Amino acid sequence: MPWKLASFGTLLAAVVLSGCSTDGSTKAPVASESGHTRCEATAAEFAIGKKASPELLEQARTRAGAQYARFLKPNDMITLEYRSDRLNLNTDDALVITRVNCG
Repeated sequence: MPWKLASFGTLLAAVVLSGCSTDGSTKAPVASESGHTRCEATAAEFAIGKKASPELLEQARTRAGAQYARFLKPNDMITLEYRSDRLNLNTDDALVITRVNCG
């Protein structure tokens, strides 16, 4: 009798897990609406020496082809994960852009 229950349990598990399998017909996810997946920091270097503003951040993000953008002040705590679709605009204490990079 225990062997019958074990066989039935194995069969039941196989049937349940077969519903989790894919047939490979899924489409690849779209990286962004504009088609950009990486940021190009050189395209945003025009911002160096300018005062930080929301308009400048958006303009630099658009030109760099980045999905996201942020200002980094000298004492800001930041996460260490690298994101190829994020533009970083580093500022000094007076909020003047000193460096542009992606990550």
